[in-house]
Amino acid sequence: MIVKPPIIGITTEGRDDCAHFQLCANYADSVRTAGGIPILLPPGETKLDRILDVIDGLVITGGGDVDPQRYSSVGHPSISEVDRERDQFEFTLAEKVLSSKTPVLGICRGLQVLSLASGLPELVPHLPETYGDTVLHAGNRHRFVPHQVSLDRDSRLYEIIGKTEFTVMSLHHQGIEATPPNWQAVGYSVDGLIEAIEHQFHPWAIALQWHPEMSPADENHQKIFQGLVAAATVSVMTG
Repeated sequence: MIVKPPIIGITTEGRDDCAHFQLCANYADSVRTAGGIPILLPPGETKLDRILDVIDGLVITGGGDVDPQRYSSVGHPSISEVDRERDQFEFTLAEKVLSSKTPVLGICRGLQVLSLASGLPELVPHLPETYGDTVLHAGNRHRFVPHQVSLDRDSRLYEIIGKTEFTVMSLHHQGIEATPPNWQAVGYSVDGLIEAIEHQFHPWAIALQWHPEMSPADENHQKIFQGLVAAATVSVMTG
């Protein structure tokens, strides 16, 4: 039997000053290299059930900060690039995908969206104030920085990657310090920040605080996209 390549939906950043939707090409390249067909999902779409009918897997991508009005935190001076249209789209999409069997991978902001959509009441608004500077999670001028992450051996991510420690590329100033309902923490940075979570009941839902798409030559990270595409392929075969 010939199995069609799975279609992987990828959320995009919101409208810029020229009303352009945009996405770092590394996301689409990583999905394509893993054997999937990437399609972009811009904010503002309302027929989300139809979207889930079409796609076989989903990537909720990184980007600007979630509107603090969506959680119990007060605002923080470091919060930037808030996009309420994108928030509305991705939060609704996250809730729907978690109630389906469609595989989903959350990346950076995507981890925070999935966590809040699952009932986590709070984000850490600015990591340096809580976790100090033991680990640099973001460089100056929006530059990615490397640091180490460790994985639990009894996690799906360990099954996918086959390592307990490796280097990741990071660019974020917010995060989670508690596990959202129905998820478990499986990865941490040296400072104790939660770096990876997995859903306990969904067939395949993983969220990462780092950016695997920014390590295209590192098989540790490309295995994650391969895992997503493999899970989506199973979804295609089983209907």
